[in-house]
Amino acid sequence: MINELLQYQEADGRLRAVEQEISSTEERKKYMTARKFLEKAPEKLDALDAKAAELRHVFELLEKKYAEIADTIKDYENLDEMIDEQGGEISFYKKNASQIADNLRALKAEINKLVAQIESASADYQTAKKQTIAMQKQYKEYKVKYTEVKESRAADIRKIEGELEVIAQKVPKGVLEKYKAKRKEKLFPVVCEVSGNRCPQCGMELSIAELAKLSDGNFIECDSCRRILFKRVK
Repeated sequence: MINELLQYQEADGRLRAVEQEISSTEERKKYMTARKFLEKAPEKLDALDAKAAELRHVFELLEKKYAEIADTIKDYENLDEMIDEQGGEISFYKKNASQIADNLRALKAEINKLVAQIESASADYQTAKKQTIAMQKQYKEYKVKYTEVKESRAADIRKIEGELEVIAQKVPKGVLEKYKAKRKEKLFPVVCEVSGNRCPQCGMELSIAELAKLSDGNFIECDSCRRILFKRVK
């Protein structure tokens, strides 16, 4: 059984090499970059749009408040008439007018700051929109190119997959399922022959009990790297 499993792994290694070759191509990298960007683009654009709307709303409120204060301060333009008609100390009215003017200046500064934030948010939105358009173009272009790359190696992949199907029939189902599970964990090689009393991949020292199991012709799983270990029994 071990020979068949190793044969399966050897063929699987060749398949893995082809897969890695395809994955490392510029066509796939650009395709995946564009795809990942576009997957997140709607959420990003919506968030920027919502932020801009919120800033515009705050701006409208501040602008309304500014207009109200501006109207109030106009009442103090004819200060002498207010004193003649209503009486009171001129210093009192001047103090109120001064406070209102200070509030008006502070509010104006706040509005100017908010305007800058709105302009920045708008610029971010336009930049994101332009990037999205560019990525849409890149996605369309490199999806075609990536498909061509995969098709150029499709015959090689089918041939190896055919070999794997034949060899798989000679490997116990449970063992093969465990192998495939390890393969999904990105482990390779999955099956390794023990070197002395250590795992040949991670160097983990095996216990006496584990070495005894191996000597009986059994497989064990490395506690460190989770690979399937075996030892050839003479």
